[in-house]
Amino acid sequence: MTKKIKPETICVQAGWEPKKGEPRVLPIYQSTTFRYETSDQMARLFDLEESGYFYTRLQNPTNDSVATKIAALEGGVAAMLTSSGQSANFYAIFNICSAGDHIVSASTIYGGTFNLFGVTLKKLGIEVTFVDPDGSEEEISKAFQPNTKALFGETISNPGLNVLDIEKFARIAHSNGVPLIVDNTFATPINCRPFEWGADIVVHSTTKYMDGHATSVGGAIVDSGNFDWDAHADKFPGLTQPDDSYHGLTYTKSFGKNAYITKATVQLMRDLGSVQSPFNAFLLNIGLETLHLRVPQHCRNAQQVAEYLEQNDKVAWVNYSGLKSSKYYDLAQKYLPNGSCGVIAFGLKGGRDVAIKFMDSLKLAAIVTHVADARTCVLHPASHTHRQLSDEQLIEAGVAPDLIRFSVGIENADDIIADIEQALGQ
Repeated sequence: MTKKIKPETICVQAGWEPKKGEPRVLPIYQSTTFRYETSDQMARLFDLEESGYFYTRLQNPTNDSVATKIAALEGGVAAMLTSSGQSANFYAIFNICSAGDHIVSASTIYGGTFNLFGVTLKKLGIEVTFVDPDGSEEEISKAFQPNTKALFGETISNPGLNVLDIEKFARIAHSNGVPLIVDNTFATPINCRPFEWGADIVVHSTTKYMDGHATSVGGAIVDSGNFDWDAHADKFPGLTQPDDSYHGLTYTKSFGKNAYITKATVQLMRDLGSVQSPFNAFLLNIGLETLHLRVPQHCRNAQQVAEYLEQNDKVAWVNYSGLKSSKYYDLAQKYLPNGSCGVIAFGLKGGRDVAIKFMDSLKLAAIVTHVADARTCVLHPASHTHRQLSDEQLIEAGVAPDLIRFSVGIENADDIIADIEQALGQ
């Protein structure tokens, strides 16, 4: 498949290209291990002298086919599947950071990622400075230190729905000699390809729109192949200096533009696991085949729901970048001209108690932890996904106490609006 193939065709065709007599549909290689004829063949695989499959914790044909499809959708050179979006975020950072290092991150990120960076990575000796992504380049640049190794942000933040100025973040990252890592979960490569705006690495919770049906937890890391690790060799010794666990192999010398993903696979996945099961990868691939159809429907429905909410006198505020009233409307027109996502953030007059009563009164929309699948669902982040954060941290993360995260599905928009209307009337 060439890079000129359109996203719609990539969704359906990329990744698995069967040869004569092979299955038309991507098979599930439900095996932990793979047979070879000689000991030398296996030894060459373990020394990374040849490519091939020998243990599913490192690589599996089903997983690799799906990772190839996601890399093609994002316009990257290589990708790796993980067991969850959280493990993708962790690996993306830990692949280039170690104890004593530092990262800079937008503060308005998913609560689980905020906790990962601010609490768990700190226990591993990796510090984080959270910055206001809407701040000026000068303000954000002040957060960088000599030991800073990455800048992180979300294309569309969860749950605040802030739109990231990717070009601004890329300029800041590159002027400080570090890669920009962007979580593109909500936008998906159907609506935004961050590499085209200067991002270097993209991560996904494939659990969301990519799977699309709330069946399989998973994650992915995609490398653009554009960041020059050797140009900043002192900052990234794990990639540019010999790895003793592979007889002194140096990733950038041996694998070129595939160095980052190769290291994440053969070192981190080898030692830490967090592999996505082949069956989950198979289900993910089925979801990807309709991603280009579902995402526009999510966006059309969400636009109608957001416009309804904006006109309702019981609603205190609405944040959806498709609304001209949104402070992120202009950024969305630049980075997300075909639509942002199906998730809306809004608050009701009367605060938290009114919000909870509203949610309990919904009939079509379900209260679930999940977001971004075919069915409409709802959550109150301050009480649920972000309840581990203090009030100060909630505000820093862009999560108002009354914020309702409403994930609009692909049902009929009139039915979704009718459900909201009856719940507001209770």
